[in-house]
Amino acid sequence: MEMDQKNRADGFVAKLGGVTKRYGDVVALDRIDLELRAGELLALLGPNGAGKTTSVRMLLGLSKPDSGTARVFGLDPRIPANRVRTGAILQTGSVPSTLKVGELIEMFSAYYPRPMGKGAVIRAAGLEGIDHRRFADLSGGQKQRTLFALSLCGDPDLLVLDEPTVGLDVEARRGLWEQIRGFIRAGKSILLTTHYLDEADSLADRVMVINGGRIVAAGSPTEIKSKAADRKIRCVTKIDLRLIQQMAGVISAKRDGDVTEILTAVAERVVSDLLKGDSELTGLEVTGAGLEEAFISLTKQVDSIEEVA
Repeated sequence: MEMDQKNRADGFVAKLGGVTKRYGDVVALDRIDLELRAGELLALLGPNGAGKTTSVRMLLGLSKPDSGTARVFGLDPRIPANRVRTGAILQTGSVPSTLKVGELIEMFSAYYPRPMGKGAVIRAAGLEGIDHRRFADLSGGQKQRTLFALSLCGDPDLLVLDEPTVGLDVEARRGLWEQIRGFIRAGKSILLTTHYLDEADSLADRVMVINGGRIVAAGSPTEIKSKAADRKIRCVTKIDLRLIQQMAGVISAKRDGDVTEILTAVAERVVSDLLKGDSELTGLEVTGAGLEEAFISLTKQVDSIEEVA
């Protein structure tokens, strides 16, 4: 376990080093470097097809790089010693729906040499009182918490969560967030992929933004937001949304009820154009960009570079 000891010394639980992966003519990952530190939650953000799930598969040993290296605890992620130290929730995962929650936990725990106790798993996943219910009879949030519980059965040091809250309502998502925070408080590490920017902002110690198979930004949520010098404008205006989207300097614009939200790098210019187009404009606010706006800006910049190239 010499390599594992070195990995602990440099503070990294999982790494992708210069990894490239192709599927036919499609480049899913293009020489990316990814590092997950001990005791942190790293959120991997990106649009559909950006390379998030391919990165997850590399670190779980479900796919092999065409070039570069994938390491978990300093070793090949495919070896059995690493598999028993890693838990996962995958988008394509499924379990026998006729079994009860407690039965599923017992079944999965039997796969590991030193499993977490059944009671501890139930408490860690917030499943008290429903362990006697069949998986098929659970709500969406309860099913996701059960899948989270199954990922904990081996008492792993690393969790890989691929879109774990997709399709859940706000209350169910926030409930699962609390279980995830509990895992981190126990000193473990998580790689999280998500489409929900508020989720990354709330949970992550660090964020990496991937687009077109490349890492385009990395840092804390605050640092990522600072990389976008853009501003967010909110107002109530009669100007047609399509005309706003075509204004010089507008990166994106959307309308939520009466309120129009605009992302721009030249707020003064856009505000001036808005006031010229609508003398009755009200509710004007100009603020710094949030993580969602930074994400849009960063991925849009890469798309623009690729179009020029």
